[in-house]
Amino acid sequence: MTIHKEGYTSIAIVVLVIFMANALVHYFISGSTFVVWTTYLLSFLLLVAVLQFFRNPRRRIITDDHTILCPADGKVVVIEETEETEYFHDKRIQVSIFMSPVNVHINRNPVSGKVSFFRYHSGKYLVAWHPKSSTLNERTSIAVRTATGKEVLFRQIAGAMARRIVWYVEEGAAVTQGEEFGFIKFGSRVDVFLPLGAKVDVKIGDKVSGGLTILGRFDQ
Repeated sequence: MTIHKEGYTSIAIVVLVIFMANALVHYFISGSTFVVWTTYLLSFLLLVAVLQFFRNPRRRIITDDHTILCPADGKVVVIEETEETEYFHDKRIQVSIFMSPVNVHINRNPVSGKVSFFRYHSGKYLVAWHPKSSTLNERTSIAVRTATGKEVLFRQIAGAMARRIVWYVEEGAAVTQGEEFGFIKFGSRVDVFLPLGAKVDVKIGDKVSGGLTILGRFDQ
């Protein structure tokens, strides 16, 4: 397992803060063994927490033009028919995945194809499970058209802790199923909008893995 490139700056800042905090404790409170060892323990726990957040585990991803892969690690919190009003302007099946701070936060393309739509929206930072976070929070919306003409839209949504959405795609670009398309820092959500004829292979409450779990399948 490696550390994702998006974590380099954050990890460097955390290491600097830990170094300064420990130096101050040693300078001003060196006589208190309890305070010194408590600082050591908290410093260690903070570093481990940040390192695990930015972990980048190796995954063997199997591509299949008939399947829609899960774009993120987390828990399925929404499966419903809804009106998608930004791009499709019709009814779609929405599947939403909540990513807690302990999940891997790499986002992966659910299908292969060409990016037919991309938009970034600045916005609020409501908790990721809030019903209006999909339309009010900072977010990106990305639609990919497959070689067979089917389209899937997926949306990165910042949460109350997430303050930075990163994306690596642009409109017109070719993308491959399972490859990284972005990253969201510290707690977030990803919505996926599938065609009405698609078969959903997950249920609410399921824990899913980006690039590994099959979210659904296109109708034949």
